[in-house]
Amino acid sequence: MSLLTSLWSFLRHVMRRHLRLLAGLVFGFLAPWILFLEIAEEIWEGNGYPGDQAILQFLHAHPTPTLDAVALGLSRAGGPLGASLLAIAGALVLLVARQRRALAFFALAVVGAQLLNLFAKYLLVRQRPALWQSLAPETSYSFPSGHSMAAAALATTVGLLLWRTRFRWPAVIAGLLWAGSMGWSRMYLGVHYPSDVLAGWVGSAGWVGGLHLLFARYFEELRHVWGEARLYWHAPAAARLAREIPPARALLEKPAPSR
Repeated sequence: MSLLTSLWSFLRHVMRRHLRLLAGLVFGFLAPWILFLEIAEEIWEGNGYPGDQAILQFLHAHPTPTLDAVALGLSRAGGPLGASLLAIAGALVLLVARQRRALAFFALAVVGAQLLNLFAKYLLVRQRPALWQSLAPETSYSFPSGHSMAAAALATTVGLLLWRTRFRWPAVIAGLLWAGSMGWSRMYLGVHYPSDVLAGWVGSAGWVGGLHLLFARYFEELRHVWGEARLYWHAPAAARLAREIPPARALLEKPAPSR
C-alpha cells in the first residue's frame, strides 16, 4: 500500500469515527491560530490592513456622550483590575464547588491568554493608533488587544465549562456580548486597530480551545487516534484496522467492570 493510499485510508477512518474530535481540532484550535498567525505576519512585515484606519475613522465620526460613557466603562471593566476581579470570582466559584480539574483549566486558560498577549506585544511592538486624541490614551504596544484577548478567554472558558449544563446558551450569548462589546470599546476609543481586536479574539479562542482538548475526554481519544495512525502505515494493519479496532469513543464510554 502506497503512502498516499495509507494516508487517504486513515483520513477516511478519522472522519468516520472521530468526526467530533476532528472538528474540535480544526475549528477550535487550528483555524484560530492560523488566522492569528496570518494577522501577525502582516503586522510583522509592517503592512497592516487597509481597513484598519477606515473602520476607526467611521467609529470616530459617530460619537455621542452616551457612547463615550459606555466605552469608558467597558474599558475600565475589562482592564487589568476588572479582568482580574472577574477571573478571581470565577476561580472562587470553582474552588467552593470543589471542581479542581475545572479550576486548573480555568486558571491556565485565563492566565495563559494574558501571558501570550504580553509575549506577542513585545515581539511585534506595534504602535498604538494616533488618529485622534483618545479619551483613554494608552502607552503600551497595540498588538494584540489585551482587553479583547482577556474578554474572549474568559467568555470561551466559561462557555466550555457550562456547555453541558442548562446554562449553555445564556453563557454563550453573554460571552459573545462581553467580548464583542470589549472589542468595540477599544476601537471606539481609538486605542486599538480592528486587526488588534480580531487577533485578541482568535488568539484566545485557539489557546482555550487547545487547552480544552487536553483537559476534556478528547485527549484520550486523541491518544487512540495517534495509536491508530501508527498502525495505518503498515499495509496488513491498514486492511484490518477499520473492522478490528473499535471507535475511540466507544472505548471511552465503555462502562467500568463491576466488582
